[in-house]
Amino acid sequence: MTREPQVSEIVQSISTLALASPALRSLGVVWTWDGLDRLMRRHAARLARLGVQAGDRVVVCAESSAAHVAVVLAHLRLGVVHVPANTRYGADELAHVIGDSGARLVLRDEDLHALEDPAHESIATWPEPPSRDALAMLIYTSGTTGRPKGVMLSHRALGANLGAMMRLWEIGPRDRVIAALPLFHVHGLGLALLGPLVAGAEVELIPRFTVDAVVSALDQGATVFMGVPTMYHLLLERLETDASACASLAGARLFTAGSAALSQRDFERFERATGHRILERYGMTETLFTLSNPYRGERRPGAVGQPVPGVTLRLVDEYGADAGTGPGEIEVQSDGLMDGYWGRADATREAFRAAPDDASTKEGDLRGAWFRTGDTAVIDAGSWRILGRTSTDIIKSGGYKIGAGEIEDVLMASGRFAECAVLGVPDAKWGEVVGAVVVLREGQAAVDAELVAHLERHLVDAKRPRRWAFVEALPRNAMGKVKKAELRACFG
Repeated sequence: MTREPQVSEIVQSISTLALASPALRSLGVVWTWDGLDRLMRRHAARLARLGVQAGDRVVVCAESSAAHVAVVLAHLRLGVVHVPANTRYGADELAHVIGDSGARLVLRDEDLHALEDPAHESIATWPEPPSRDALAMLIYTSGTTGRPKGVMLSHRALGANLGAMMRLWEIGPRDRVIAALPLFHVHGLGLALLGPLVAGAEVELIPRFTVDAVVSALDQGATVFMGVPTMYHLLLERLETDASACASLAGARLFTAGSAALSQRDFERFERATGHRILERYGMTETLFTLSNPYRGERRPGAVGQPVPGVTLRLVDEYGADAGTGPGEIEVQSDGLMDGYWGRADATREAFRAAPDDASTKEGDLRGAWFRTGDTAVIDAGSWRILGRTSTDIIKSGGYKIGAGEIEDVLMASGRFAECAVLGVPDAKWGEVVGAVVVLREGQAAVDAELVAHLERHLVDAKRPRRWAFVEALPRNAMGKVKKAELRACFG
């Protein structure tokens, strides 16, 4: 079996053989591989001057830019461990990432901009690429269940998974991919940036997402847009009043969505406006990208398709037994899995379940073990559908397990709400009942007979909200995911 080339090897070959070809567009400037290579060499010289070696961790907390891209590529090429940090971190949060990772160096915007000064020294030759099993990145979790943990991703994991995704979506030299997602998250850094670059595509880097910037890029020839549901919701506000924007998007080849569930309503609205059916996928930092709707074939709203090549999935019940087509928790085996949590052997052990047919699985050896995602899903007509986080999106009421996503789709289909989130509210009789936190659209009434009738048509009694909370906006993280844990306070 031919092994998947690692990212650093692909970067090496592209930067050697295609020096004059466009690699990146950013803020109106086109960067060839030759131009990026010069920035990479300047950064490599700086690292050498500061004594940074392969295996050392370097934290980067900076906005998206061409220099930022060059720094990422240089780290991968040198074997330096890249540690992206959320630019919205407060001082304590950033200090945790720096201290926990044992970072040798921290880079901010001013450090990256300095690379554009041609007076800087640069290295003449690159060393040999790092090994496949070497640590490539340390990406910190969002910290919703405690202090953020560093997810260890190897060169092998990145090469295997990103390569499979690019082939699955047929991304290559003919494409210009819009990268409008932040580079501190695996979706933006891996799928929207590194994947297309190593596949030979050109990347259009948008430092901060705006509807105008995305529409303009598509109007000028970009072919692929990778976004999250919040971005599509904002795009739809423009599309419903701007025929020229619809035409710009209609000319693209592919739109993908991930990081959170896309509502069926927005899926259908987008198809009506552009003629495109958004391709949804599923994954997480610890597993990279594991499920995807097909590029060629049916894309079903609310579903995330089938396992990505090289990924094995199963559904299990709360005791770890086979749950068939579900509902059950998703568990994963693949070459794209993390090597564990940095410095957290306890958390790593808790995150994996040893395969029952592999008695040789030992502590510290994750081969043959299954990663426990904490997400509940069902398999419907061969296609996987995510019901939500087992801890927050699965409501246990009167002995039944209810998925929050289905109820949220029904609420949004009423046309009454700008945003909504459904979660379980503790109840003495039923264990939990359905609670809905909603943002009313302008001019809309709250709960009335018309809404009740809508809910009765689409939901059985146990799935209808019993508790309501009305807010001005839902709390979201940088990737648009609703922070449901914070919403429990709405119900006291």
